[in-house]
Amino acid sequence: MNRTYWPKWAQTLQRFNLKGISLAVLDGAGPLKLVLAQLMLAGIPFFSGSSREQWKSAAEMLEDRDQSHIFADFIREE
Repeated sequence: MNRTYWPKWAQTLQRFNLKGISLAVLDGAGPLKLVLAQLMLAGIPFFSGSSREQWKSAAEMLEDRDQSHIFADFIREE
């Protein structure tokens, strides 16, 4: 699992005041996370370069329950 982008994502969520809603999705959205991840993966062809890699990494993190919880903990610590 690629955690390279996590600090940047956490900063972006904090800057746009999306930390609370992100934690709600990461901790409690269950099957909704899987649907969101699939939609993100379907959108990958519309991105290029590092944006594509970040989008894919975020989708993979959402698909993995354990990684989602670890990322939520990471956000809380930021």
